[in-house]
Amino acid sequence: MSDAEQDPTPVDVAQREQEEKERKAKEDAEQAQLPYKWKQTIGDAEVTVPVPGNLKGRDLDVKITKTSIKVAVKGQEPILQGDFPHPIHADESTWTLETTSQPPGKEISIHLDKVNKMEWWPHIVTSAPKIDVSKIQPENSNLSDLDGETRAMVEKMMYDQRQKEAGGLTSDEQKKRDILKKFQAEHPEMDFSNAQIG
Repeated sequence: MSDAEQDPTPVDVAQREQEEKERKAKEDAEQAQLPYKWKQTIGDAEVTVPVPGNLKGRDLDVKITKTSIKVAVKGQEPILQGDFPHPIHADESTWTLETTSQPPGKEISIHLDKVNKMEWWPHIVTSAPKIDVSKIQPENSNLSDLDGETRAMVEKMMYDQRQKEAGGLTSDEQKKRDILKKFQAEHPEMDFSNAQIG
């Protein structure tokens, strides 16, 4: 393999940056079309839905369950309705009707508490356009900002989460198994056939 094949040329880099800009612009345009705005941290999601300023809480029909949401003005088509991409804690999730100053009016502010605190959502409801979660740069949970011990713990949690989803062993289970294997190799005379690992 020659050096030329390994290093991306400036043209490749520029093209990738251009494609990334276009993808982001398309994503932003799709999100701007939605009748609500949303943002998230790794542990929760916040949704704001603008509504006419003359509305009161009793004029609204807001239902939040573990797996779905409905936000509507009574007697009208829902503004936001659908299934969440992942479950939430419905009893920990809340909504309020707030007055906004810019522009004057009101908005429904919804707080959703994610069940899985290690997962980014591609959208609020599965029928909405997705964002590319691999491009999310968490502001407040950047691994490199954490001290060594905390970082190791978070990385271990993320590893364990991926292993669990893949049906594999967590790092602790793997460690126990490795220790037992090593011990068995060092003591071939002992019978481990009934040994329980757990």
